[in-house]
Amino acid sequence: MMNLAKAVLQLKNEREKARRKLEQLDSALSALAGLGESSGKVGRAQTLGMKPRVMSAAARKRIAAAQRARWAKWKAARRSK
Repeated sequence: MMNLAKAVLQLKNEREKARRKLEQLDSALSALAGLGESSGKVGRAQTLGMKPRVMSAAARKRIAAAQRARWAKWKAARRSK
């Protein structure tokens, strides 16, 4: 009878070890799962603690005008060919 009680106790100890190991594995998996995911809401600059670049309305207008001029030049060159 003593051998049976000893075996049961040993099995319970093994079960507890396995449970702790599974908890460690679950913890590791959840930590790794969060590394590759991106919510898409935060950019790289924000994750690094940098301030986002802000462009003034006037700068946007200048850039847009320059791009329109480039397109016009390109289209004119295509028409003349």
